[in-house]
Order: sequence, then C-alpha cells, then structure tokens
Amino acid sequence: MSRDAIRGFGGKIIGWMETDNKGNMIIRNFYGQIVSKYDAQLDVTRDFYGRQLTHGNTAVAQLYNPESNPSYNK
Repeated sequence: MSRDAIRGFGGKIIGWMETDNKGNMIIRNFYGQIVSKYDAQLDVTRDFYGRQLTHGNTAVAQLYNPESNPSYNK
C-alpha cells in the first residue's frame, strides 16, 4: 500500500491518500480520520459512514467538501 501526501495551495499537507495494488483508495484528513474511500472494482466513492456518494473516483474531492469531512466544525 502506498501513502502519498495531499497538499493545499500553500504547500501545506491537508491529507493523505492510501492506495493498494488493486486501485482502491482511502483518503484521510490531516488528523488521520477517514474522509472517503474509493472501491475500484465497483467504481464507487463512499464517505466515512459508508454511504455511497458518487459513481467514479471523487475520493480526493471529498477532502475539500465540508459536509463529508469529519473534522469540519460548523
């Protein structure tokens, strides 16, 4: 499993992308909390509750979506 940093506009790390050899992805925020998961076999992105969000890979985009991010404070 590879782990890559996701950086914001200022170069600051805002999250992490973990990818396995099958193409499945887990996106974590800066604090290590799971924001979204992508299942390559089903071609589905799910949120941290396991709810299906979209068809296709939009896992990294969910890091920027306040409603999908468990560390977002309203």
